[in-house]
Amino acid sequence: MTWRFALVIDPVAADDERGGYRDTFTPIDPSEPALSVGELSTQRGDGIFESIGVVDRHPQEVGAHLERLAHSAALCDLPVPNLRQWREAVDEVALRCPPAGEGVVKLILSRGVEHGPAPTAWATAAEAPDNSRARRDGVSLATLDRGYAMDVPSRAPWLLLGAKTLSYAVNMAAIREARRRGADDALFVSADGFVLEAPTASLVLRVGGRFLTPAPTGGILHGTTQLSLFERLEALGHETGYETMPVSRLAEADAGWLLSSIRLAAPIRAVDAVTYDIDAELTASINEYLLSPRD
Repeated sequence: MTWRFALVIDPVAADDERGGYRDTFTPIDPSEPALSVGELSTQRGDGIFESIGVVDRHPQEVGAHLERLAHSAALCDLPVPNLRQWREAVDEVALRCPPAGEGVVKLILSRGVEHGPAPTAWATAAEAPDNSRARRDGVSLATLDRGYAMDVPSRAPWLLLGAKTLSYAVNMAAIREARRRGADDALFVSADGFVLEAPTASLVLRVGGRFLTPAPTGGILHGTTQLSLFERLEALGHETGYETMPVSRLAEADAGWLLSSIRLAAPIRAVDAVTYDIDAELTASINEYLLSPRD
């Protein structure tokens, strides 16, 4: 990923509907050092983030991403983001993405610097990695026990399982473990045997002609791309649904996809010993939609 632009955001700026928020942004060189050694995002992973896909400089599903940023902030006891300000920041950095093709805007809100100032925030723009192979050829998955039962998020909300935090060490370790097992990616399952999500993506299965995703409980992050896809499928007359899925449900599907903001729709070739045929025509149609301008 090639970094192209970054700016620091003053996250405690007053609301200003008339003049905008440009004076609360400070552009910085993304190749130069920018964070304090006391920054808690790097010391403790104490912060939240969103990654927004950009197509031909159009940031995708901004409203849904900002709503999820605000939800994560509430779960983590961080200041409520000024969504007008953050939307303006998204537009500002998206202009620095490639004029044609795909890019990534990343938003970060941190607890700040130990002993102040706090909080801190910034946004970056970068070229997106080439995901054409995963979209075309698909991915294989290894199921990994996440170590939590389905009811843990309600019993222990301080674990922040429903927030998109910067603490991604476990997610990255899961992907490495999946690759050690010969798979491309991981699929988390709960300790009591229910399907959850991938470390960086949502799961969608086609079962009996219905498109299903695990219900957003059990600490599942509600995927913005999955929500957009379900709206599209419903508009085309397909039935969609949310279910609490036992692992045995994987064997009942005839197709599946991982959905994320940057990789978009990657068809699933296999989950452990369960194999799927890739519906190339449908997958291409899904990705064509996901690459179209979406607000």
